[in-house]
Amino acid sequence: MSTLPQISGRECVRVLLKAGFIARRQQSSHIILRRNEPFAQLVVPDHKELDRGTLRAIIRQAGLSVEQFNKLI
Repeated sequence: MSTLPQISGRECVRVLLKAGFIARRQQSSHIILRRNEPFAQLVVPDHKELDRGTLRAIIRQAGLSVEQFNKLI
């Protein structure tokens, strides 16, 4: 199992944009991303540092593995 990086919410959004997501809107301190094929919608908190559990949940919902996520960074 690969280790999760310590990144901010903005860095996470940048990586997910590379993975084919589109930033739909921002509501307060949360950025909503969407992908059409296969459909997925994610909410990423715009924090200076994401908790490891939060980041792991976002990666899982995106349909990526931790290794794939790390390669996109």
